[in-house]
Amino acid sequence: MLTVTIYSFSFKKGIPEDTSGNGGGYVFDCRSTHNPGKYERFKPYTGMDAPVIEFLEQDGEILTFLEHVDALVDHHVQRFLERDFTNLQVSFGCTGGQHRSVYCAEHLAARLAAVPGVKVHLVHRERGIDKWL
Repeated sequence: MLTVTIYSFSFKKGIPEDTSGNGGGYVFDCRSTHNPGKYERFKPYTGMDAPVIEFLEQDGEILTFLEHVDALVDHHVQRFLERDFTNLQVSFGCTGGQHRSVYCAEHLAARLAAVPGVKVHLVHRERGIDKWL
């Protein structure tokens, strides 16, 4: 069984530590995509809320970004499953750890939760959310 731990976080508070003991994994920087946090109407929401999701998906930048992330992580996960590795960490950072990184972490967690042999541990560090899928 491969456990993939997926973090969303704020770069202002540092990159999440890998507590598995393996070190490594991926850290993706979401700050290159259009930031809903620049707009007052999105400030009370996170990347799990419909207004932010619609904004990010209609803009489209985040979808292109995630196509590349998905390709990299999918390959990595398949190789780790073949080699009986037990842990992989993937972290998504943005400015505040509220919108873009949360959206990306949710996206990847949903995809990987459907992969046989994979358990997903999802942590939205700045939101105080820690759950298993």
